[in-house]
Amino acid sequence: MAKEDYYNTLGVDRNASEAEIKKAFRKLAMKYHPDTNQGDAKAEKKFKELNEANDILSNEEKRAAYDRFGHAAFEQGGSGGFDQGFGHGFSGFSDIFDEMFGDAFSGGRKNTGRQSGRGSDLRYNMEISLMQAFKGDKAKIRVPASVQCKDCKGIGSKNGVAPETCNACNGYGKVRAQQGFFTIERTCPTCQGSGQVIKESCSVCKGSGRIQKQKTLSVNIPSGVEDGTRIRLSGEGEAGLNGSPPGDLYIFITISPHYIFQRDNANIYCRVPIPFTSASLGGHVEVPTVDGGRAKITIPAGTQSGFQFRLKGKGMSILRSKERGDMFVEALVETPVNLSKRQKEILKEFEDEGKNEKNNPETEGFFSKVRDLWEDLKD
Repeated sequence: MAKEDYYNTLGVDRNASEAEIKKAFRKLAMKYHPDTNQGDAKAEKKFKELNEANDILSNEEKRAAYDRFGHAAFEQGGSGGFDQGFGHGFSGFSDIFDEMFGDAFSGGRKNTGRQSGRGSDLRYNMEISLMQAFKGDKAKIRVPASVQCKDCKGIGSKNGVAPETCNACNGYGKVRAQQGFFTIERTCPTCQGSGQVIKESCSVCKGSGRIQKQKTLSVNIPSGVEDGTRIRLSGEGEAGLNGSPPGDLYIFITISPHYIFQRDNANIYCRVPIPFTSASLGGHVEVPTVDGGRAKITIPAGTQSGFQFRLKGKGMSILRSKERGDMFVEALVETPVNLSKRQKEILKEFEDEGKNEKNNPETEGFFSKVRDLWEDLKD
C-alpha cells in the first residue's frame, strides 16, 4: 500500500514554512497522542505517521531529498541515502514537551554542577532605648545562622575535594526509562539531579557544606534612627549552597517606650505637673532634656493646663543630619489635695474674693453659654 504524502499527513502545502510545519504537527500530535486515545489502534497508527512526516519535513536536508525523490529517498538502498531509525521518530514531540514543560522532558543537556544558590536572608528584631536612638550606639548581637564549613570550603567533600561526575546519569542529572512509545525522564536518584557525586563526605558538615553557628556581630546604630528602621549587614545571612555567596542580615529596629519622653518623628514631648500656685502667680520649672541636660522654663502667671512650651532645637537627632527637632513641654496644672484647715480657709477666702469674670474668664464664658442654652430650650 502506497504511503500517504507527508505534506498531506500534516495537512500543509508543499511551500509551508518550518514554523507552519511545526505548528501543524503539534496540533495533530496532541489530537492523536496514545495517552489520550488508549486502545485506539487507528490513533496509534496515525501518531506514528505524524512523527515520521514531521521527522522528514522538519529537517532541511531530508525535506529536500523528499521533495526530489519522494518516499524512495528513505527506502533501504534508495538513492537518497538517509536512514530513518526509530529513535528519531519522536524528536518533534520531544520539542513540544520542551516548550510546555521545560527541562523536565528535555534530554542531551548535561547538568553544569551541583545545586547552588545564594544563601537566604535573615531577620533580627532589635529593641533599643530612646537614648540610644538619640545618641547612636554600637551594639553586639548574637545570631544563630548556618555558615560555610571551613574544612571543605562549602563543597561538602572531605578536604574540599571536587565532586566527580555521576556514573548513573553521566552528569546529566536525569535518568531515562522507556514506557511504551515514550521515554520518561526522572531525577537521578544517585546524585539527586546535580550530575555530580561526592565520594567521601566532609566529617564536619556531613556533606552539606554548611554548619550551624552562633555569630557575634557588631551593629552600628546611627543617631536619629526611627522606629521600624531596617539596617542591612551584607553577607551575614545564611551561607550559600556549595560555596555560593551568603545572604544578608536585616536588623529591624524597635524603640522601647520612655517613662518621661514621647517621640513624634524629630520632636520630643513631655508633660510636666505645675503647682496651682505657680500656674496662678507665675514661676519657674526645670525639666530634663533627651540629651541628658536640663532646661529652665518660665511659667507666666495664669498658665492653663494643656499649654505647651516650645524648646527649639532640644528634640531628637535627625538621621544623617546635624540638626535636631524641638521639644514641647505641656503644662499640667495640679489641683492641691490633702488640704489643712487653714489652707481650706484661705481658698474659701480666695473664692469669695474671686467671683468675677476677670479671675475665671473660661469658667464664666462657658457657663454663660450654658445659661443661653437653657433659655433657648425654654422657648
